[in-house]
Amino acid sequence: MPQQIIKFWKLHTYSILIVLGCISFYTVFAYDLEREDFPKLLSLFVALFFFHYKLIQFEKWNFKFLLVSGILFRLVFLLTEPNLSQDFYRFIWDGELIKNGINPYLFLPNQLIEQGNLPVANAIELHQGMGDLSAKHFSNYPPINQFIFTISAFLGGGSILGSIVIMRLTIILADIGILYFGRKLLQSLNRSPHMAFWYFLNPLAIVELTGNLHFEGVMLFFFVWSLYLVSINKWIWAAPIYSLSIMVKLVPILFLPLFLKYFGFKKSTLFYLLVGASCVILLFPFYSPSFINNYSETVGLWFSNFEFNAGIYNAVKKIWVSCFDAKPWELVKVYGKVVAISVILGTLVLTFLRRNQNLNTLIISMLIILTGYYFLSSTVHPWYIVFLIVLSVFTKYQYAMVWSLAIVLSYYAYSNPDFKENLWLLTIEYILVFGFLIYEIIGKGEKKLHFFKK
Repeated sequence: MPQQIIKFWKLHTYSILIVLGCISFYTVFAYDLEREDFPKLLSLFVALFFFHYKLIQFEKWNFKFLLVSGILFRLVFLLTEPNLSQDFYRFIWDGELIKNGINPYLFLPNQLIEQGNLPVANAIELHQGMGDLSAKHFSNYPPINQFIFTISAFLGGGSILGSIVIMRLTIILADIGILYFGRKLLQSLNRSPHMAFWYFLNPLAIVELTGNLHFEGVMLFFFVWSLYLVSINKWIWAAPIYSLSIMVKLVPILFLPLFLKYFGFKKSTLFYLLVGASCVILLFPFYSPSFINNYSETVGLWFSNFEFNAGIYNAVKKIWVSCFDAKPWELVKVYGKVVAISVILGTLVLTFLRRNQNLNTLIISMLIILTGYYFLSSTVHPWYIVFLIVLSVFTKYQYAMVWSLAIVLSYYAYSNPDFKENLWLLTIEYILVFGFLIYEIIGKGEKKLHFFKK
């Protein structure tokens, strides 16, 4: 046994040192970082990004080594509360409500607190922790999210940390599932299976999903699983799995029109019916006459009321304010509608003008749509980019990886009590992303990004 350990150490010395370094940095990230300390946050993130690049470079064919490394990095966060996001308070709140037979889509947290006698463990702490913005709106988290919140509330035993641990384990299992089905999908696409580790070891995915408890990973697990089933022609089974992805986060709805050419009219019609029926079944337990109005109103806020880490929107706002002497908050309400219409039109253009019969082309179409949406959006939180990372893994384009590093500059807003952004830092972020994307679009040979592939 000692001989084997010595041999393993000699073969993987640099990789083992990198893993130990990553564990140390993730430990500092999880247990000794205040989100107001931007220089420390930036330094840790850049170091982790460099280390994950070198680790894949050294060990890309060593599946077990990279798998264990990715799991260890995530387990570092297991027993700590998120330090870059307060959304988890609302997750636990919703789970506690359902556990006690209360529909989270029908009651505002502020409403319930004012009524008193609320049968929710740690109600005051959860209400204060979620913040005023969340407390005055109905829940916007779809049913599968609510199911996870509820399980976490039951198994957490009324403890905030207990619920966090259950949610975190769920997200870790989902990431392992993405790796499993992602490797299978890569093989179906005749691509190297090791590419899946560009997601699995990406610091943004680890910090924002496992660390800060965002459920994009659960959504992507069902999404990648569904695409794999599509790739092996089990599209009837893929439909309900795809609906599970939608019912974690609504984003995959954007891609549904693209399947029209891939399946053909008859198959796609049945696929849409199965997805729609599955979504209705999942929504049914929460249905009431006021449910649709409350939910659509809350979701609509994200298109018309918020702005964070925006690219094109900030340029438009600058022109709007200087040329028309208008108020910035007047723009965001109109702009959200313009973005929604633009994304719908862009999706329809790619649906009918791009030849999506090939799965490789279909995935690139998804990447184009989501990229366009994020470029136009007035709100691009760091964890949103994780979806782009996963899509890019199945293509030859790497600008999403660049963005997963550059987006750390948006965290500067956390260092201010009023969350004021530094537009110079955001400009650097988007110059890096746009610059690398332009390079990939105009590059020669395989690097060239064909928007309307023959």
